[in-house]
Amino acid sequence: MSRLLNAILKINPNAKVTIRGDEIEWLDGTAEISQSDIEAQYPAVDLDESLGDVRIKRDKLIAETDYLALSDQTLSTEMSTYRQALRDITNGITTVEQANNITWPTKP
Repeated sequence: MSRLLNAILKINPNAKVTIRGDEIEWLDGTAEISQSDIEAQYPAVDLDESLGDVRIKRDKLIAETDYLALSDQTLSTEMSTYRQALRDITNGITTVEQANNITWPTKP
């Protein structure tokens, strides 16, 4: 989805629009949103995208250790701590810069 569309949907999740380039056609009675209000959402849209990338990597790293968390395995304290750190990795991130500069935990 485009940055423009994501910004519109942050303001109005039910918006019906067609976007061609930078032109927006408001459909089915959707109230028009000003360009400045849309642009004001860009930082939040950018953060959502960055956090999405972090979550993809995080999910991959957790999946790589899932076999250790099966009921017939005993998960070590170190591995449990590592997996919890991965689950908590997005906590407190409020800027794209923070999302791009995460210190990833080291796998035991």
